[in-house]
Amino acid sequence: MFLSSLFEKKTKMPDAAQALPGRDEPLPTATHHFVNGMPLKGPWPDGMEVVYFGMGCFWGAERLFWKLDGVYVTAVGYAGGLTPNPTYQETTTGLTGHAEVVMVVFDPQKISLQKLLETFWEEHDPTQGMRQDNDVGTTYRSTIYATSDEQLAAVQASRDAYQAALKGAGIAAPITTEIAPAPQFFYAEDYHQQYLAKNPGGYCGLQGTGVSCAGS
Repeated sequence: MFLSSLFEKKTKMPDAAQALPGRDEPLPTATHHFVNGMPLKGPWPDGMEVVYFGMGCFWGAERLFWKLDGVYVTAVGYAGGLTPNPTYQETTTGLTGHAEVVMVVFDPQKISLQKLLETFWEEHDPTQGMRQDNDVGTTYRSTIYATSDEQLAAVQASRDAYQAALKGAGIAAPITTEIAPAPQFFYAEDYHQQYLAKNPGGYCGLQGTGVSCAGS
C-alpha cells in the first residue's frame, strides 16, 4: 500500500497547494561548459536559438546534444513545474512538478531544429508518460519547450510525423510528450552539468524505440 501511494505521488503532477516552496535565489552552478568552455548563461552570439528537451535522466540526454555540430552550448536544469529554484533532491520527490530538461543553444545556420528533433525522437521512447524505462516520476517525462511560435509549430508537426512513423512500425502507443512554450528554466547544480563528460562511466538509461524519425 505504501509503495503504491509513493508511486502515485511521483507520477502525478502536484498542484500549487502541494508544491514545495523552493527559494528566491538561484542555485550555484557552473559558469562554463565543461566540454567546450562556452558560457552556460550567455551572452551568446547573435542569431543563436534556444530550445529545451526532456528525455528522462538529463545526463545522457545532454551528451547527445553537445556532440552535434552547430550546437553552441548545452546545460541541464529543471522546467515545467511550480517550485522556484528547486534542488535536485526536491524535484525527485515529485512535489515540484519540474521535468529534467536540457537547454540547447544552437546556430540555425549550422544545424536545423529538425535535426535536433530527429535526435530527440529517436533516442528515447516518447510514449511512456511519467517515466523513461526504469526511471519513474514526473521529472522523467518527455517534454519539448519551444521559444518561438515558429519552433512550436515545427515541433507539433514533427510529433505528428513521428506518431505516424511509430504507427507504421506497428507501435500503437500514443506519444505523451509535453509540448509547450518554454516556461522558466532553472539551472541544475554544478555536478549535474555535463555529468557524463566528468564521469564517463556514469548512468545513462536512454533507449529509443528503434523507429527512425520521418525526414531523417
